[in-house]
Amino acid sequence: MMLPFVASGPGAPEVALALAAVAAEHWALPPPVLMRTGMNALFAAGDDVVLRVGRPTADPVAAVWLGEWLAGHGIRAPRMARHGVFLEQPEQPEQPEQPEQPEQPEQPVFGGLAVHAMVRERASGSIDWAEVGSMVAQLHRLDPAEVAGCYPTPWCSSFPWWDFDVLLSDVASDLDPPALSGIERALARHRGWRDGVDEVVLCHGDVHPGNVIPTEAGPVLIDWDLMCLGPASWDHAPLMTWTDRWGGEAGAYEAFADGYGRSLRGDQVAEALAELRLVAATLMRVRAGRTDPGAAEEAEQRLRWWRGDRDAPMWRAA
Repeated sequence: MMLPFVASGPGAPEVALALAAVAAEHWALPPPVLMRTGMNALFAAGDDVVLRVGRPTADPVAAVWLGEWLAGHGIRAPRMARHGVFLEQPEQPEQPEQPEQPEQPEQPVFGGLAVHAMVRERASGSIDWAEVGSMVAQLHRLDPAEVAGCYPTPWCSSFPWWDFDVLLSDVASDLDPPALSGIERALARHRGWRDGVDEVVLCHGDVHPGNVIPTEAGPVLIDWDLMCLGPASWDHAPLMTWTDRWGGEAGAYEAFADGYGRSLRGDQVAEALAELRLVAATLMRVRAGRTDPGAAEEAEQRLRWWRGDRDAPMWRAA
């Protein structure tokens, strides 16, 4: 099964920092300072560069190719501050002395850590959601065949966090009967959503405010690690509930839809995906809450909504 470009986190923080420090020295950049950690660890290296440390599932150079390809089609995406990738090198056992051999090129270590040096975009103003919608529409018009073999594009619902049978069986014992019943009814309502898909496009995979940087040149759509194939509604669904369930900016989806060229409110597949993303977000917080008190508190807020409490507080993004 094809995996997205990044499918797991960077691992131990001290290892990511150590690799970022070596990469910064290699590129003659200031020492790295941790900005945040998620699926990738991001470090500021001075005022103008961000070092992204991640664990790609494919050739790390694919991210460099993708940025250039997207820019060539008028889509603002992360830009490289240094061309190339700095790779984690696996420890090698000591070898007895050998006669000198011609120098061999370094081979990529897929599944190991890789560092990309990105231009640090400076946020300015608010997000122009109409322009984001226009860029996503442009992405959806592109031929997926141009990306095949260059960057991973798995089917959208093949991600582990979309396997609701596995997720629910894992956390069902942590749910009270009303919350479990509400989630099960949502899953039953939308179990056949894929039957309604009539067109498959290239999707960014995770369009929401956390993945958009407003700049003076216009919005930059970041974090393409979950790029995939799916219906256009896959990229509409996150914003469709952003205002009502996450307390986001009023009118964000409507502006996005204007820029995209049409709204998918009322579309059967889009409405299904919008609610199913809420299910996935809830179950993942319940699971994380087993070891993280903050996640457990947020999971409880989300479960209130599934119990039918329409006055439940807005959710907070993890």
